[in-house]
Amino acid sequence: MVAIGSTAARLSSAQRWMLVVSCLSVALVVAAMAALYSALPEIAADTGVTQRQLTWVVDGYTLALACLVLPAGALGDRVGRRVMLIAGMAVFTLASVVPLLIDGPHWLIAARALAGVGAAFVMPSTLSLLTAGFPEERRGQAVGLWAGVAGSGGALGIIGSGLLLQWLSWQSVFVAMAAIGALLFGAGWTVSESVDADRPPLDPWGSVTVAAAVGLIVVAAMETPVRGWSDPLVLGVLAGGVVAAAIFAIVELRIAHPLLDVRLFRHRGFGSGALSLTVQFLVSFGVFMLIVQYLQLILGYSPLASSLALGPMIIPLVAVSLFAPRLAERFGLRLISLIGLVVVGTGLLLIARLDLSSSYTNLLLALLIMSTGMGLCSAPATAAIVAGTPVEKHGVAAAVNDAAREIGAALGIAIAGSVLAAGYSHRISPALPQLPEAARGPVSDSLAAALQVAERAGPQAEPLAAFAKTAFLEGFQQAGVALGCLTLVAAVLIAMWAPGPPSERG
Repeated sequence: MVAIGSTAARLSSAQRWMLVVSCLSVALVVAAMAALYSALPEIAADTGVTQRQLTWVVDGYTLALACLVLPAGALGDRVGRRVMLIAGMAVFTLASVVPLLIDGPHWLIAARALAGVGAAFVMPSTLSLLTAGFPEERRGQAVGLWAGVAGSGGALGIIGSGLLLQWLSWQSVFVAMAAIGALLFGAGWTVSESVDADRPPLDPWGSVTVAAAVGLIVVAAMETPVRGWSDPLVLGVLAGGVVAAAIFAIVELRIAHPLLDVRLFRHRGFGSGALSLTVQFLVSFGVFMLIVQYLQLILGYSPLASSLALGPMIIPLVAVSLFAPRLAERFGLRLISLIGLVVVGTGLLLIARLDLSSSYTNLLLALLIMSTGMGLCSAPATAAIVAGTPVEKHGVAAAVNDAAREIGAALGIAIAGSVLAAGYSHRISPALPQLPEAARGPVSDSLAAALQVAERAGPQAEPLAAFAKTAFLEGFQQAGVALGCLTLVAAVLIAMWAPGPPSERG
């Protein structure tokens, strides 16, 4: 906190207020990705959504955000970053009201997707306002603080929703998101406008193809654990995503004012920083989805207790983020990224070892290890992306930074949620023929529904509850191993790509 205070003391009042509004806004849209995690068991029991639909409730928001964040960032450069912040917050707020008025799984998924559209306009504007509005000598600290807040936003969302769910229903989470969104909508009008002087034309073909590429690849990731890599639908959707990505690259190389100059990826810091952020958000949001359900359904924690159980991980994440950019400047992005991601992967593999006999202490150790690694590599990756982009393109740099985070989050939720659902479904299926017809659907849908069936049936259903928990843990452990191994492989690849220390670069 001393470092934050000393940074703020050297800023004008307008810059301090811009920093506050930007950090609160990014905290809200990131928190909204994970805010429903604590409510997932209650939503499943109350609305009858399946384990796969729960994945869409979470990923509908993140997928829309990931698809549109690049076009939204470029649009902000042209029409004004403050305008995009205000408009996006308005859409986010209105979409958060929809589940309060209309019930049902499909309306819930649609409302979350619309909120993601609003968040796509908000998120790049928060960072580009800072990078364009702060002098170069203070920009690094502002970006470091922004990255720390963005990195801890998911945990803040889980804690906040847990506090609400202790006394209120899951709809209260949407009330809170709408109320905070409305306040920040008003605060956005008090921030100074920032816009590119050149106002280059938009790139509609680039916008369409990048949205299609992201959307199709994420959907393929969601379907793979259930259908398998050889399934024609998975192969077709994945091929469509790859083709769309190739068309996007070709279009961007041929036009005068591209949505994203793909040549920027030749800059090793820019490219490796983007990949590092993708991996970090992939594993963090994937594991959040797993852990909250583990705490509530396996350890029996209340929504509040499960939310507070994640709180300690914020401390090392934010603390390490404040000085990590200086370490990267001294030792190079390569070493910091390698160490940080290896530490994250180690924490994930420890999480994958949790079982019915594990305690909260086992989980806490793994979480602290993981969050320390995240803090070490998050801010340096963000700084590397900004440093690899001209000042007049900082809106695009912010959008790339955000797109990397949201694509990673969408993939992480898709992979973790789908592997969990597939593992649970595979393990629980032998027990279904022995159940009454009316109970088979709920038990096959999710562990939350299975436990509700067992509770209504009384003591004689205890074997069913135990078996359902074992089925959940099988999917949980498989998802944890998948995320951990992916992180360790990515650590090696990023270390081969990222730049070394300044002395090595000559």
